[in-house]
Amino acid sequence: MDEVVKDLERFKDLTSAFTLTDVALVLVLSSVLSLMVGWVYRFTHRGTSYSQSFAQTLVVVSMTTALIMLIIGSNIARAFTLVGALSVIRFRNAVKETRDVTFMFVAMAMGMAVGTRFYLLGAFGCAVLCAVIVLMSKLDVFSKKVTERILRVRMPFARDADSALEPVFRQQLDDSRLISVETAAGGALQELVYSVVPKRSTTVAGLLDAVRAVNDNNKVVLVVGQQEVDL
Repeated sequence: MDEVVKDLERFKDLTSAFTLTDVALVLVLSSVLSLMVGWVYRFTHRGTSYSQSFAQTLVVVSMTTALIMLIIGSNIARAFTLVGALSVIRFRNAVKETRDVTFMFVAMAMGMAVGTRFYLLGAFGCAVLCAVIVLMSKLDVFSKKVTERILRVRMPFARDADSALEPVFRQQLDDSRLISVETAAGGALQELVYSVVPKRSTTVAGLLDAVRAVNDNNKVVLVVGQQEVDL
């Protein structure tokens, strides 16, 4: 019985570094700040790769980071133990956009600030970072008009693609550059990928019709989006 009492007293000593009020405050504040980060991510996101699960992950990551920092405290040995334990985690999903990594770091920073009880620092840092992100998005900072497009053309393998497409490119494009060539349809066709700069007078329909007229009406794809694509 005495041993049980001693164990309970030792457990109480270990948890005396913080109270349940501290834990609740850390989790609530980290969730509020990360919710703000998630809404900024949703508001400023562009393109078709938006993920609701990633936005929700930001909140959970921030809260988990805050809890981890609360557990570590100022104990160096505990910090190294947690690093070793977390190092076994492997992430299989590739991050589609570099800005997603930025939001992940922001959420972790908020969790670290709140978890180490720098509440004012976390709140002020979150407000400033979110304001900068929204401002850059609204002002379209570092934007650049992309004139290059990706053109995919399929032609019979036996045909000389350069001589067939050269008159079309001269009429429709300001510049063209061959990126890759590969076989298709069991070797009966060749698929050529070009980086092209259409003339101002060129229309998408006009370019596609002109190319189909010389490739026996095989598949032609013009990527008009400005996002990065896998070739």
